[in-house]
Amino acid sequence: MDSRRRDEIRRGMRVEIVLKKDQRTGKRTVGVVRDILTSAAYHSRGIKVRLDDGQVGRVQTVLPDEP
Repeated sequence: MDSRRRDEIRRGMRVEIVLKKDQRTGKRTVGVVRDILTSAAYHSRGIKVRLDDGQVGRVQTVLPDEP
């Protein structure tokens, strides 16, 4: 899956994101997508989302669902 394409990201997906404060280090945060914030169909640095816990960042990787 391409994390830079909006149509590949859905609510409820488990993803790894990079928060704004972590952009320099690249530290990733795992969570479940609550809202998709990017309105464009494509973004070169990743689609911006809000996780269930309220954190906002750009999707780096879509993870498989937990069993």
